[in-house]
Amino acid sequence: MRIAILLRDHCQPKKCNAECRNYCPKVRTGIETVVMGEDDRPIISEELCAGCGICVNKCPFEAIKIIGLPAEIENEIVHQYGKNGFRIYRLPVPKTGMVTGILGPNGIGKTTSIRLLSGEEVPNFGNYDDPPSREEVLERLSGSELGDYMGQVYAGNVRVALKPQYVDKLPAVVKGVVRDLLSRVAERLTVDEAAALLDLSEVIDRPLDKLSGGELQRVAIAASLMKDADIYFFDEPSSYLDIYQRIRVARLIQDLAKEKYVVVIEHDLAILDFMADNAYLVYGSEGAYGVFAQPRQVRTAINTYLDGYMREENIRFRDTAIRFESHPPRDDVAMVPLMEFGNLECDYKNFKLEVEGGAINIGESVGVVGPNAIGKTTFVKMLAGVEEPTRGQLDKNVKVSYKPQYIAPDFGGTVRELFMNTAHDFFQSGFFESEIAHPLGLRRLYEKNVMNLSGGELQRVAISLCLSVDADIYLMDEPSAYLDSNQRMETAKTIRRVMEKKGRSALIVDHDIYFLDMVSDSMMVFDGHPGVSGKAGGPYEMREGMNMFLEQIDVTFRRDNETNRPRINKPNSRLDREQKGRGEYYYST
Repeated sequence: MRIAILLRDHCQPKKCNAECRNYCPKVRTGIETVVMGEDDRPIISEELCAGCGICVNKCPFEAIKIIGLPAEIENEIVHQYGKNGFRIYRLPVPKTGMVTGILGPNGIGKTTSIRLLSGEEVPNFGNYDDPPSREEVLERLSGSELGDYMGQVYAGNVRVALKPQYVDKLPAVVKGVVRDLLSRVAERLTVDEAAALLDLSEVIDRPLDKLSGGELQRVAIAASLMKDADIYFFDEPSSYLDIYQRIRVARLIQDLAKEKYVVVIEHDLAILDFMADNAYLVYGSEGAYGVFAQPRQVRTAINTYLDGYMREENIRFRDTAIRFESHPPRDDVAMVPLMEFGNLECDYKNFKLEVEGGAINIGESVGVVGPNAIGKTTFVKMLAGVEEPTRGQLDKNVKVSYKPQYIAPDFGGTVRELFMNTAHDFFQSGFFESEIAHPLGLRRLYEKNVMNLSGGELQRVAISLCLSVDADIYLMDEPSAYLDSNQRMETAKTIRRVMEKKGRSALIVDHDIYFLDMVSDSMMVFDGHPGVSGKAGGPYEMREGMNMFLEQIDVTFRRDNETNRPRINKPNSRLDREQKGRGEYYYST
């Protein structure tokens, strides 16, 4: 079975010579395998296509994908978006009494599956020209567990609550203050109860367009939890949240699942592992297709995802496995300081940050952890020279490359032109192509306009630009934001590999424990009263720093026996009690 996909946002017919049609062997023999549509974009016949791949390689904008799929899933197509459009195979089935997780890369149908399961969109089973009615969908699915569930949804017997993916768009849809929004959905919980559960008391009377990303996320989660629904969908609930808030939200979702259907899409693997009972892996190709595999127990699902190979289905969906390593203790004798700093202070009108003196060594990657609004970004800005400390001095002779937390695209050209303008020589080098562009998947972004990039695409471009600058230390504020699980792992490995090969240092602020575990040699720990005062210490040896941090949030980690990845222990489990008794919150062995 062969499918042909046209990525319409990549196709630029005014800038090419129709290579897809002109180089097609069958077109040259008179067979109309590729014809040009009314909008001058190609229409590819999947029945006539020989699968030679010439059009894929000749397209200057990488807008075409020709993919061979197992014949047995041909009849399991659930939805397709037009000719040569994205398609999704199979759907997850929610189960009451448990949290059902969905795990997979961006752009392969996870959010689409939620729209289909919630009844917002009706499956067409590939008949995009003549889509079936809801009655015909139920007839097609009759006798299956999914059919029974969809019958309840279409009959109106199941109320749905959906926490959307892009909470930053909430102020454009809903006007007014937080209290007004929550009052309209107060069913299971009162406004005051929801505000207390999600720490919203300080922003309850603030306009939505004045909230930060983390505050908007908590408002959206609160609004979903307050509804008296039968099934709850949470699309990426950990985005913008710090680790404290992620743990709190995970526990709230677990409590909800004791009596309701709950489905969660999540890219933070540590949180998904802690929160979900079982998980559906989704594999496929971004913008082309997605296939839902059979559900697995969440530990097995995550291990399979990291391995990149599903043994039961005999399908490999990633070229190499992702492995975690226990970091050996640093050889402090061999460490040469790159940047030393004494005690620093930064005073604002309503916030004060104190930083204990420390040093960042040559070749060292320092992870930075702590709650939101505690001064982490302020410290990074001081190192970058964007802000000056109120008291204390920093080394001004160290060359710095800085990727800020919030990225605002302000370049009018393409991604290729951006790199040519800012890092021409390095962009042309083989090192950039092999060590940065290839693992971060930049090639398919080169011809896209910077202003039109999605959040994840913009993040990968910003990280690459930061690494392209010749600097002594690379400062990155939340580089995992907007990235899916696979992109996070690849980004962590890329940062670490570039630091090792270039002999440079890095300081990385993030909330994803897996990401920090892969990228960090040591840790800086921030503590205090969010929004009022913060205090930072370190860098500490990795194990010491993580122990300090995890003790603050009362969570213990262990290593998975198969993959060596960190796993959160269940609260009050035997391992949780034993590790807390020894003061070992983080296992690095």
